[in-house]
Amino acid sequence: METHELRAAEGGMRLDVFLSQQLSLTRSAAKKLIDEGHVSVNGAPAKASHAVAAGERVTADIPPPQQLDLTPQDIPIRIVYEDDDIAVIDKPQGLTVHAGSGNLSGTLVNALLYRLKSLSSINGVVRPGIVHRIDKDTSGLLVVAKNDAAHLSLSEQIAQKTCAREYLALCEGIFGQDEGRIQTYIGRSPTDRVKMAVVPAEKGKLAVTNFDVVRRYAAGYTLVHFRLETGRTHQIRVHCRHIGHPIVGDPVYGSKKQKFNLEGQLLHACRLSLTHPRTGERMCFEAPLPPHFTRVLDLLEKREAPPQEEQPWN
Repeated sequence: METHELRAAEGGMRLDVFLSQQLSLTRSAAKKLIDEGHVSVNGAPAKASHAVAAGERVTADIPPPQQLDLTPQDIPIRIVYEDDDIAVIDKPQGLTVHAGSGNLSGTLVNALLYRLKSLSSINGVVRPGIVHRIDKDTSGLLVVAKNDAAHLSLSEQIAQKTCAREYLALCEGIFGQDEGRIQTYIGRSPTDRVKMAVVPAEKGKLAVTNFDVVRRYAAGYTLVHFRLETGRTHQIRVHCRHIGHPIVGDPVYGSKKQKFNLEGQLLHACRLSLTHPRTGERMCFEAPLPPHFTRVLDLLEKREAPPQEEQPWN
């Protein structure tokens, strides 16, 4: 156990923020330490929201690192960009980002351990390098940190909304507006704890999604471009369901009658913009739509053709 004795020079800062700054941790890692009882203020337990007063003594006990039990696996992944600090991955549909309870293989992390020489350790032994995630059945771009300094920089960019994440999705129905902004609060569904849902402000976290229509299809679908301002769990999927236009193929929030023989939602992280942690260079990456997505769009294009050229598409 590594113990840190800290003194607050000034007051007013949340305890988790103070700890993250003093110990170079992400705010979520600092909060986890506090929630697990490893942090005290003047010898007494405190909550992450505690406002630290000037002169207060903050003691943080850092547990020793856990033994990494994940096995590197030769799982095919597309690395869009890589240097000594970051790697940008175009994740295929069907690949889980990191291991969960009882599942320590077949994930993106296993693939990263096989292909990359180093990964950040801030997010723990089960999620090395993982700064943010996308759902198993969502395809597209995410950035991976190869060291702790890069991880802290990227986490701060996400928190400050300077790391821009953009998506394309095919949605049920025809959007009436060409562009818009969806702002709600998202939390656990009160009727199904596996799902997320739009909930009252006091029971969720602010979620903001901007959208603009790319194309409307006469068959009753809309291709939509989404830009995230926040990154809540299942945010775009929940927002699409909330406005009455669930994403095609979504097994959780979508229509019960699935078409096109899909294995998951047609949601693709198409563009990622960030500032390089070391050089300060602004970088933008793009990933083309994967075959399972373009196949459906091609079918819809044929549906738009004159009757004599129509082909079965259901």
